[in-house]
Amino acid sequence: FPFMRRYSETHLQKRPHLRGKDIEITRKACEKFKTIPVSIMNFLEGTRFTAEKHSKQQSPYANLLKPRAGGIAFVLAAMGEQLHRILDVTIVYPQGTKSFWAFLCGKVSEIKVRVQSFPIHKEIIGDYSQDMEFRELFQNWLNTFWAEKDRCINALLH
Repeated sequence: FPFMRRYSETHLQKRPHLRGKDIEITRKACEKFKTIPVSIMNFLEGTRFTAEKHSKQQSPYANLLKPRAGGIAFVLAAMGEQLHRILDVTIVYPQGTKSFWAFLCGKVSEIKVRVQSFPIHKEIIGDYSQDMEFRELFQNWLNTFWAEKDRCINALLH
């Protein structure tokens, strides 16, 4: 399983040779997976949600961190013709997030899951790294998508 490895700007300043490594790993994986049936999971926030992270990045969303657009944009560009749909999975814990151990012990009494399927339109496939106009279009699309996901989470919580 290829995993994108995200480095902080501070880390990249100390080790500039790592810049672009995440995209290179993704590119190689996409080439390999073009010839076999595959499902790709992309966690757009790049990390687990915490109140501290939410505050630090000043997210405009009530329930989500800001999405990271580069990884999904690159995968769509590299494999767009092989991929047909996006499945958006939203998992909500109405009583607050608990540990996996609490879940295994039966201490999580309610979990709400919403799955939506969307076609992949040609408008969201392009050269994210070189085409600044496409980059802006893609980020706007993703931010609109993310705002709707945030509204969905609010509805599931109330």
